Amino acid sequence: MSSADSGELATEVAVVGGGIIGLCIAEALADAGLEVTLVEKSRIAAGASAGNAAGFAFSEVMPMASPATVRKAAGWFVDPTGPFAVVRGDLHRTAGWLLRFLFAARRATFDRSLQSLGALMQLEQQCLPLLLERAGLQHMVRETGALYLYQSRRALQRERADWERRRAHGTEFELLERSSLHALQDGLSERLVAAVHAPRFRMVTDPAAYCEALHARLSTLGVETVYAPVERLAADASGVSLQGGEGRLGRAERVVVAAGPWSARLAAGLGDRLPLVGERGYNTTFPRDAFASLERLMFFAEHGFVISPVASGIRVGGASEIADLERAPNFERARAMVRRARDLVPGLAECKGVEWMGMRPTTPDTVPIVGRARDSGRVVYACGHGHLGLTLASSTARLVADLVLGRSPAIELAALAPGRF
Repeated sequence: MSSADSGELATEVAVVGGGIIGLCIAEALADAGLEVTLVEKSRIAAGASAGNAAGFAFSEVMPMASPATVRKAAGWFVDPTGPFAVVRGDLHRTAGWLLRFLFAARRATFDRSLQSLGALMQLEQQCLPLLLERAGLQHMVRETGALYLYQSRRALQRERADWERRRAHGTEFELLERSSLHALQDGLSERLVAAVHAPRFRMVTDPAAYCEALHARLSTLGVETVYAPVERLAADASGVSLQGGEGRLGRAERVVVAAGPWSARLAAGLGDRLPLVGERGYNTTFPRDAFASLERLMFFAEHGFVISPVASGIRVGGASEIADLERAPNFERARAMVRRARDLVPGLAECKGVEWMGMRPTTPDTVPIVGRARDSGRVVYACGHGHLGLTLASSTARLVADLVLGRSPAIELAALAPGRF
């Protein structure tokens, strides 16, 4: 590894961003024989890649931009600690994205987004085992199953159509009534009366450790890591210059922008407007013995949070907050989720936890962006994965490698193209 002051960068491909997307892209390109440099502004997996719920959420083919979300969000907006909140003081920066989100929830756009996410999920299920085998990371992924919990049968019935859409895209599940639910998982409130059990749901043992292991894999492939902020890209016929705060960092024949919500700023300098927000999520991680019997991820869809067993403990988190990238965290949102969690899961012990906030890079239609810059085929964008960064990382890497190597893409890319907005 190196830092920016060790000499000017000169490489075949520079991947900007050291989160799970950038790591998987760098691995795929280096494994294909290209000279790759990873450029990260602070540390590996500094954001949402380290603090997520650790699930490979192949069941989550339903776009967040949906008619159902819009109906629910009308009530959530007024609650600053609710599942989906908008910071009113930042509306001058986020209003355009919110309007696009509302338009993307229309049925025709929703159906297209559903098909796109379904295709990505199918590709991911082909790509992930290959990545795990190449990197020797099979031991870090386990099939735990997942529970989607409901406080009323009516709430479950309202989502039956969505569950049938998930089934059509390959999700196996069974419906559980109160007795079978509580037999499967103890510690739950009796007010939880129904659930969907997805037995094939997989989790990584710890997302931060998984990213570090991928980074170690890059070293074995000869990938250099440069720690420096990239503030501007300048592309010409022969390559791309990377500019930092104190001048030029160096040059690459090609650049992949995988910088999460900050990708939009780099794209703007190239003339592309990527409608990304940093959709902020919060969590609190408790010691593992706070809920020792929990072995599977639990979704509380009516309340917008999850409880997840990770190697470092029991993680309570989720929610969506639309705010400016520079706004300080509001950890009352994390505390509100913990209060709701303890109300619904009395088995979660009272103890001190570690609070965290991370920003998911989210598009209005909640479908990732994968494609070339408008005016330069030497720059590829790979961002906007929202809640699905871990889930779709290796398939995104496959698609980026297809573009960089001039291969026919594994799936149709029009629905993922940066110019679709």
